[in-house]
Amino acid sequence: MPALPLIIDTDTASDDAVALLLAAAGDLGDVRAVTTVAGNVSLPAGTRNALISLDMAGRADVPVHPGCDRPVLRTPSSAQHVHGQDGMGDTGLPDPACSAQPGHAVEVLLSQPRQHPGELTLVTLGPLTNLAAALLRDRDLLSRYRHVYCMAGAADTRGNISATAEFNVWADPEAAAIVLQAATPETVTWVGWDVSRKDAVMTGDEQALLAGLGTPLAAFAHRINRTVAEWTREVTGLTGYDLPDPVTMAVALRPDLILEQEQVHVDIALAEQARGQMLIDHRRSAPAPNLTVVRRVDEVGFKNLLFAVCATPPQPA
Repeated sequence: MPALPLIIDTDTASDDAVALLLAAAGDLGDVRAVTTVAGNVSLPAGTRNALISLDMAGRADVPVHPGCDRPVLRTPSSAQHVHGQDGMGDTGLPDPACSAQPGHAVEVLLSQPRQHPGELTLVTLGPLTNLAAALLRDRDLLSRYRHVYCMAGAADTRGNISATAEFNVWADPEAAAIVLQAATPETVTWVGWDVSRKDAVMTGDEQALLAGLGTPLAAFAHRINRTVAEWTREVTGLTGYDLPDPVTMAVALRPDLILEQEQVHVDIALAEQARGQMLIDHRRSAPAPNLTVVRRVDEVGFKNLLFAVCATPPQPA
């Protein structure tokens, strides 16, 4: 099977970095470009982390394009309390070998599918600011991609940044609402934090197994999630750190990993008390579905893919 042509939009911190490894270091993805957005960390930090991750994957040739440095309307927030001040577990990673390329991320999101209509899959791993900005210029943009997968939301309304919201949507809820206004179930699939919490938690034994693989990729993936492991233990109460961005990337690369999904109408709460909460309408009188929402993923299949990629020595660029 030929590798899947990909554009990846990311606010690169520790779990985004692992998702980039899945896409760039394995044989399932053909990463054409990476665009970056402010979210987990500032735009410069996220761009640096994307370049470092591509270096680790042996894909320093992939162009990285910085994008929006703040949400559509909101004051910028970060998740450095989760991922460390540098977004990568504060592990002192060396500077990347290459620099970001000219050209704004929004221009890349607009131009790439026009040049390759119906060929590219877009995977978003951060706040949806870049995609929303692109949609304001091209309402039909989503249909120009083969499909769009977003790590976004918490369909069961159990949040990780607030009582009911997931960070990417909470950080820029207006952007998420713009995307949903243009989305259809045929063009856009969301994989939420609820999926990660249920099907992508790395237990202590699995963390030890990952570290024990002895490859540079495995050591990198294990070390950069150090602060996430501490946060999940203290805040979310999981049995280990979870990997929302990697499980979303895995679904894009291998849709057969999806065990449960539904087509529903979704809106986003914008008022501060419920900011970023997914509003899923199951009434018979609900508007037509605008989104495919993944509910469960094959945990064993996802982790087998993760371990297989991390066990492989990175190829030279």
